[in-house]
Amino acid sequence: MLSRVAERLYWMARYLERAENNARMIMAFNSLALDMPRETQLSWKGLVAVTGMGALFDQHHQKADERNCVKFLMADGYNPSSIASCIKAARENVRTTRDQVPTDAWEVINELYRYVQEHIDQGVGKRARYEFLNEIVGRCQMLNGLLAGCMSHDSGYDFIRVGRNLERADMATRQIEVGALQFLDGWDGTDTYGGLLWTSVLRYQSAFQMYRHNVRRKVNGPHVIRFLLQNEPFPRSVLHSLSEVASALGRLPRNEIPLRTALQAVRHTREADVDALIRKDEGILFLENLQLEIGELHEDIAETWFPVYETA
Repeated sequence: MLSRVAERLYWMARYLERAENNARMIMAFNSLALDMPRETQLSWKGLVAVTGMGALFDQHHQKADERNCVKFLMADGYNPSSIASCIKAARENVRTTRDQVPTDAWEVINELYRYVQEHIDQGVGKRARYEFLNEIVGRCQMLNGLLAGCMSHDSGYDFIRVGRNLERADMATRQIEVGALQFLDGWDGTDTYGGLLWTSVLRYQSAFQMYRHNVRRKVNGPHVIRFLLQNEPFPRSVLHSLSEVASALGRLPRNEIPLRTALQAVRHTREADVDALIRKDEGILFLENLQLEIGELHEDIAETWFPVYETA
């Protein structure tokens, strides 16, 4: 497989996963805002922080209110992680690798791109926001299903697996870190609304039902962190995602360096002491170190298979 083809499949998967995660995150936080009492201050800027684009947001917006943050995350073209930008980039990567993916996949991503272009303005508004975001999630899931069910599981599909699961693991660590620890100004985890916040963190990953099914305990910080980090059977947990990355890398040639980094990240996640992580400073440090490992893994992948690549 040509290096540029592998790179485009990898980034196509990452952009699609990023768009879907952003849509899930905004929907969950929007529901949280409706559930919390009016006197509780929710920071919409926290959503921007999850994506790592806080500095870019500050360059273009003076006020971090709901509309500015939602527009930045959904529609702003100068934000490479906005839903509109991610869908556009994913479509371009599919367009230039159409001989590698099923024809139906190209049709789905093309229709998704057109849907975003036609409805993004309504989606930013409150009235049509949920319907718009739910459509994004559904069509991204449809595309992932087409790729899994109709594409040959060869090297090309392995690069898709790597991209999708690496992006998923990175976003999950960011959502645990920022979502749990910084969304509520001055919140110390002891008030009566803590359960709502942790439930929202679960909903970012569509994990609430599986959490109740597997954990069967009241929603609280330690159990949520342990589930999202270490519950390997759950496909959106950090451990499962990194294990999938390692599995896909194990099937690719010249994989020694990236595979070693991936297995190291899997080991660190599996062996993490969650009881220690609930202490704020230690939790943030662990999650930041894990994000650095994920970034290092991306660099190893790029240096091994994409000699000349552009950063996301």
